[in-house]
Amino acid sequence: MPQATTQNVAPRPIGDRPTRPLPFPLNLYQTAVGKKWVMAITGIVLLGYVLVHMIGNTKLYYGVTSINDYGEWLRNLGDPLLARYQMLWIFRIGLIVVFALHIHSAYSLTRMNQRARPTGYQSQRDYIAADFASRTMRWTGVIVGLFVIFHLADLTIGTANPDFVQGDVYNNIVASFERVPVAAFYIVANLALGLHIYHGAWSIFQSLGLNNPRLNAIRRPFAIAFAVIVVAGNISFPIAVQLGLVDQENRTTPLAGSEEAEEADEALPGTITISLAEAAR
Repeated sequence: MPQATTQNVAPRPIGDRPTRPLPFPLNLYQTAVGKKWVMAITGIVLLGYVLVHMIGNTKLYYGVTSINDYGEWLRNLGDPLLARYQMLWIFRIGLIVVFALHIHSAYSLTRMNQRARPTGYQSQRDYIAADFASRTMRWTGVIVGLFVIFHLADLTIGTANPDFVQGDVYNNIVASFERVPVAAFYIVANLALGLHIYHGAWSIFQSLGLNNPRLNAIRRPFAIAFAVIVVAGNISFPIAVQLGLVDQENRTTPLAGSEEAEEADEALPGTITISLAEAAR
């Protein structure tokens, strides 16, 4: 009669091995509550940035001098305490950190949810509560991320804009949005951004634990209004350029960096001196 043989098999853990706790406040980020707080706070910062960025870009409609002076003001923020571009780069690095934390917290929460539910839903889900914006957050986030990379290459660094002129914001915007594929991409990307903003602005209250009947009544209207304002402002720029409402023919100042612009800059101090001398008479 054959005898049964026994094998030593190491027991498999039911869940993931516990990770070593980190010091405060990093240990808070190891929890779902901490990740939600980080995602909400970074979301508030990013929402504020996209709103201010859109409002600043509306200076495009006031002409070349207005939008270019606004760009020059940004480059000289912190003067005379900080050198040119320093404060702007501080803001840029801060936004990169905030953006990275927002992405990482969202990814970590998704992974935690997947580990908590290793198998998918066995029945058809009820999408009344989980609306289209919430179901597409992952994909709209990817589209927005790609849009940010192209946006920086197009209008900040200039590598994606063949007619880029350093310091001439008006020219760079017009030269970019005159290209139909680029204008179409900006519009599609901002529609995706609107969906992302809508769900993000709606869920911020819940992520921060601000859940009461008085606030719940304004959550959806606030999210809709915020998303509509940002998206309408952003897509108006490529549409205005494509319709010819904003173009190079309307500019009354020379391109930045051109000989005409340098001659105008050199003539400016003398003009001011003459004007002051005449005013003193």
